[in-house]
Amino acid sequence: MLRRCAPWLILAWLFALPSMAREPQPGEYILCSGGPALRQWEELRSPDMRHDRWWGNFVRSARVRFEQLQPKAKAGTVWTWLVYRGGYERRAREDGQPLVDFCKSVREKFHLNLVWLDTGEDLIRYINQGSARQPRAGLPIVGFEYFGHSNKHCFMLDYSSSHYAVSSAWLHETDLARLDRRAFARRAYCQSWGCHTGESMSRFWKRATGQRMIGAEGKTDYSNGHLRNWQVALAEGARWVR
Repeated sequence: MLRRCAPWLILAWLFALPSMAREPQPGEYILCSGGPALRQWEELRSPDMRHDRWWGNFVRSARVRFEQLQPKAKAGTVWTWLVYRGGYERRAREDGQPLVDFCKSVREKFHLNLVWLDTGEDLIRYINQGSARQPRAGLPIVGFEYFGHSNKHCFMLDYSSSHYAVSSAWLHETDLARLDRRAFARRAYCQSWGCHTGESMSRFWKRATGQRMIGAEGKTDYSNGHLRNWQVALAEGARWVR
């Protein structure tokens, strides 16, 4: 009798556990791009120190990353691109090119939510609740990656754009405590592709969000990206840590 009933008992047990057969909930994956320097300021550097001459370093690397991630993502994943607008507006005037429109073309190609940033506070606000024009979808953040200038203590959304060798828009590690850790999915993938993040800021990120952030000890290198399919490289002596 027990032997005949066993298959039905197994089926009943399986149907009683729908979460085992259900696909995990999709989430929101966020990439953030800082702005480029102005060429007039880069030309003041010695030739061996000029490293941010092309306007699209932080745009093309993010674009390629979206291209890598999307085919592997779960259906229903929301893709968001946070971009520091002021840097591209200033560089557009210098280059005489519609750089903001170029960013919008990436949005159209990859079906992204494009959210413009003016300050580091805007970045915190979006992670916590979204922007006035683009509320968050209410899904957990399953990934966050940053492309741009940084030092060991902050993301520099702007550097050498409004003023030479100065950042006028940043997110400091001490500001991270204002992030809502409930916005992130468990084991969200986080990485900074900027310089020196792994030396201090990654620890503050983990403390604030509960998520590890991969960052560099040392400098990262965006130069000659066309030779590496726009993958961000490590400078000599640098390494990734988490």
